Amino acid sequence: MKDDKYRILVVDDEKDICSALEFLLKRRGYQVDVANDGATALEMIRRNAYDLMVTDLKMEKMDGLELIRRSREISEDLITVMMTAYASVESAVEAMRLGASDYIVKPFVNEDVTITVRRLLEHKRVLVENEALRRQLSQVVGARNFIGDSPSLRRIMDLLEKVIPTKSNILVLGESGTGKGMIAEVVHYGSPRRDKPFMSINCSAIPETLLESELFGYRKGAFTGASGDKTGLLVMADEGTLFLDEIGDMPLAIQAKVLKVLETGEVLPLGDTRVRKIDVRVIAATNKDIARLISEKLFREDLYYRLNVFEITLPALRERPEDLRILAHHFAERFASEAGKKGLGISEEALQAMLGYPWPGNVRELRNVIERAVVLCQEDQIRVEDLPDKVREHEALKGQTLKDLLNNFERQVILDALDARGWNKEKTALALDVDVATLYRKMKKLGIGLDKA
Repeated sequence: MKDDKYRILVVDDEKDICSALEFLLKRRGYQVDVANDGATALEMIRRNAYDLMVTDLKMEKMDGLELIRRSREISEDLITVMMTAYASVESAVEAMRLGASDYIVKPFVNEDVTITVRRLLEHKRVLVENEALRRQLSQVVGARNFIGDSPSLRRIMDLLEKVIPTKSNILVLGESGTGKGMIAEVVHYGSPRRDKPFMSINCSAIPETLLESELFGYRKGAFTGASGDKTGLLVMADEGTLFLDEIGDMPLAIQAKVLKVLETGEVLPLGDTRVRKIDVRVIAATNKDIARLISEKLFREDLYYRLNVFEITLPALRERPEDLRILAHHFAERFASEAGKKGLGISEEALQAMLGYPWPGNVRELRNVIERAVVLCQEDQIRVEDLPDKVREHEALKGQTLKDLLNNFERQVILDALDARGWNKEKTALALDVDVATLYRKMKKLGIGLDKA
């Protein structure tokens, strides 16, 4: 959903604050309405469908806590953010208990407001997109709605049916694109915690200092720039589930702190002296070789055992070719329906070409290839000509030596990684888990232009 599709209600009895927030959020592309008291806000919520409400805590006649409580009686799906100049742990906890998703402190920093709003709306978008999944997984048997019928996938489904109802932590292993995030959602929305928060964070996408504050939160003044209190994801996920994606990239210092939380069930925000008791189920995932990381002292063995109560290893798509046909037809039907091309099929030649391709991006790459083919297809079937060059041309590589095949495969993986990151060598090296010098050496060896922007 685009930003201009989101509708936000700002409630504050200080008109200047309302005007400032209205200007700030409209500049980010949101639709914004304002109300200067709780009664007006409730009437507006009855008449309009808002995605998010930002409300002040201290207001005459009806304060923010009462407004949150009464607004949830009207719209359970409304995301609420508490805004106050009277920040305290007690008011924040009460706001969260009544259904607030987060809170910000006045005087606020513009970027803090926009980041909070964007994060909460993005989370809502994910929930909306997975509404069908949540309905299917209202019972444990719903986990069988994974698409595929290979023996390896059936074994995973059998294990999930046993694991989902428990409180046990889970470690999900597998290459990028195999569906590790989907496993986390299946576990949460099929478990007794389904009505509690599902929070997720990608440990490889955030700098170490920011990752720590995102996980643990902080108190005002904990460090330069900490202009107000921030609730960490561990606390926000209390009684629910926290998904730690790409945990193999988590810095050792933060690993130690996460381990302590798992051992004690207590969180200490940065700059605070009081701990918060939490009950959180942790699902971690990585595409890295954890055993190697442990042997190289890059991942704590004790944390590994805390996370790995149950281990689920997702097979690569090339290891379950019997599922490729099912997935290809599923994606074709889905995208054809969206494009108004119902009844679109896939030719056997196209399927054979796809079966011969190694799919380094796994299911995610297959989905993108089929979506592209549906757009390009001009007949009643997706044909070989509608597939990308890398899929069509892979067939021609079969007559080559093993060395040639490996070089061509490695070359294509590097090219895909470079293209995905705008040919930024540092980011590409990080994504491929090699140092920059190794990447340059391989590019030179494989004839990939070093001078390309």
